[in-house]
Amino acid sequence: MPQDAKTSKDRTGPASQSLRGSNQSGLRAYNQRLVLSLVYTHGSLAKTDIARMTGLSAQTGSVIMRELEAEELIVKGEPIRGKVGQPSVPLSINPDGAFFIGLKVGRRSAELILINFLGELKATLRKSYPWPTPPQIIAFVRDGIEEMVEGLPEPLRDRVAGLGIATPFRLWDWTEQAGAPREEMDLWRDCDLRAELASACNMPVYLQNDATAACAAELVFGKHPGLSDYLYFYVGTFIGGGVVLNGSIYSGRTGNAGALGPLPVAGPDGKPVQLIDRASITLLERMLKAAGRDPSPLWNSPDNWTGFEDLADEWITIVASGLAQAIVSAASIIDFEHVIIDGGVPTGIREKIVAATQAEVMRYDLRGLDLPGILPGTVGHLARALGAASLPLFDKYLIDRNARLGSA
Repeated sequence: MPQDAKTSKDRTGPASQSLRGSNQSGLRAYNQRLVLSLVYTHGSLAKTDIARMTGLSAQTGSVIMRELEAEELIVKGEPIRGKVGQPSVPLSINPDGAFFIGLKVGRRSAELILINFLGELKATLRKSYPWPTPPQIIAFVRDGIEEMVEGLPEPLRDRVAGLGIATPFRLWDWTEQAGAPREEMDLWRDCDLRAELASACNMPVYLQNDATAACAAELVFGKHPGLSDYLYFYVGTFIGGGVVLNGSIYSGRTGNAGALGPLPVAGPDGKPVQLIDRASITLLERMLKAAGRDPSPLWNSPDNWTGFEDLADEWITIVASGLAQAIVSAASIIDFEHVIIDGGVPTGIREKIVAATQAEVMRYDLRGLDLPGILPGTVGHLARALGAASLPLFDKYLIDRNARLGSA
């Protein structure tokens, strides 16, 4: 839901009501984050609800909430009358209380977005290229942040709290697949992108694998509330994904759990290949080039693929075959309740991929397996940038970011 803020549904999966506040003065910052987290999760809460959920004393709770209101992080709603006693005054997140910037570095394009405290999209910039290089990304971000901040009303400009980066790890390993010159992609080996951008934009900067960031965006901002265990696929230039267990992202020992691209699947001749070769937009790009057609809409118009429907349908069949094999293999290891398929593709294409994958899975011998439900993602091509923007949001204002979003 990049554009539409949730107001009543949980934003972070199953709500954690076991979190407790402390009445010790030294933990005031923790208590502020706890209150913000609860209000953020539930959309709005009355002071009595917050006190009950946190265990804070009335005095401590009142102080914390007055401070958050003074900082314009929360706002009071209209009193709710009709019950015994004083009217209940709901508190909710102030959408303009803080802003966050997210950067997606892709193999064919970069996206820079600005969101408010509720995850609503306020500005977006996009840059396409044949392959990424550090200088062009740094220049794009430096100029883009200046444009976005200046686009905010002046009183709000100092509320931009940080920049999150979602990027494939080890970009130089994909030189051949990207069709890029080795010497240009090798520039990434010695580039500390987080440090470079922190110096260029003078704000806290966070870094996460792009597919994990997309998974985080679905978990936090998606429209499938309450799902606690699922495998997530993101069909981008190269396919990636993530693993959600017990309502939290499992990032693994090196932060690369759920990479999914290297999963072995059957190739066109029956020999094993990686899923990345059978379920990535790069494959459709090659098909278009081989047919003498322009592949640029794949990167320049992620919401509108027209003029090559025949090849897109052929590609969808190939993608579904690879995804089905990956799903059955994964389900035999972890008893996932659901699988979510999203990507940098138009909504209609995503729906066709999901339907074709559902049909393809049923061709397998599923004895001994409980097949997970296969659902479409709900965030779309902005998932990686939106997940990146959520990194400073959680790090600065909400509690337990690692439990909810995995390690940055």
